[in-house]
Amino acid sequence: MSITVFTMTHKKFEVPPDPLYCPLQVGSAVSEDLGYLRDDTGENISDRNCYYSELTGLYWIWKNVKNLDYVGTCHYRRYLINDRGYIFSRREYEELLKQYDLITTRKVLLNNSYHYGFAANHNIVALDVTGEVIREIYPEYYDTFIQLVNGPQTYFGNIFVTSKKHFDAYCEWLFTIFAEVQKRIDMETDHDAYHRRVFGFISEFMLYVWVSVQGLSVYECKVGMLGEKAETREIKEQLFRYLKNHQIAEAKEYFMAQHKMRPDILMEASDITGELHLAMQMIATADAEEKRGEECILSREDDFARLVEIFAALNRAVTNFSMGQETAIDRDVVGGNLISSTAIEIAVTILPNCKMGKTELLTRIMEGRET
Repeated sequence: MSITVFTMTHKKFEVPPDPLYCPLQVGSAVSEDLGYLRDDTGENISDRNCYYSELTGLYWIWKNVKNLDYVGTCHYRRYLINDRGYIFSRREYEELLKQYDLITTRKVLLNNSYHYGFAANHNIVALDVTGEVIREIYPEYYDTFIQLVNGPQTYFGNIFVTSKKHFDAYCEWLFTIFAEVQKRIDMETDHDAYHRRVFGFISEFMLYVWVSVQGLSVYECKVGMLGEKAETREIKEQLFRYLKNHQIAEAKEYFMAQHKMRPDILMEASDITGELHLAMQMIATADAEEKRGEECILSREDDFARLVEIFAALNRAVTNFSMGQETAIDRDVVGGNLISSTAIEIAVTILPNCKMGKTELLTRIMEGRET
């Protein structure tokens, strides 16, 4: 069984030592040479990377790789991993591919429908036109597209491994649709680089549609993250500087501007340490404390590492209170001098999946705080 997993990248990275993984530079036609295999040779759409993102790599594999039984795609930071948390080896892939048609990510469960979420973060016209094109060109896929686009699940990342036969069939379907969609929409509607990658975003969902209609047997697994995005690290470092200088308004304004350009920065795949979420909680807390005339937490502690520990402990305590499993340590946390009632209110407000009413929970914590 000949198999290669192409690792899509647009920057230098630490390549896994397993020769199964082959770096492929995407968008290489419009960027400096990184010394890896490039997607601008042979038949390619490398110069459209700003719209297609890692799909320029998929297109290159489809059109130019002819000597493999199985192919796969992953990212320079994202890899499919086994239950022990390790990147899959060749042997593991070979065993799985004897049992399944395709290996990909676990489906993401959204808070709302995929259509709702896409509309909130991207140009919904592109998704709606995609549906129209499917109805015209591939009508046998349309009912499934409508059902799933109004449902709460999707695959993500364009990360999967399958036979070259299935890979080619999928790419022919996908790129035929997108070629027609591109003729019908204004590709320059979105002026920033993030939102312009419209086909890269939609294709994550399209794999779900194609697999469902094809009736393929799918093995879904976890995705492992190797390292933090440079963009995320830069945003955190700038926020840390603002917090260190007690520049709360500036930190808030800066984050809102960054989030507008990159709505994905708070996603788990970007904020892998959770520190960006905590930084936003710190900003919200400090801002509310100042507006209420309270002593700001940044006046009591401005070391970011320590603030991360404090807010992480606060969130654990609030979670434990919500489940009726609070400990003496949790009571000490919410009753400590560094944590204000405002900080507790905000922590309760942002607590996800709280079965207890937020007002009831806040009252319970305040009672625990007093004791």
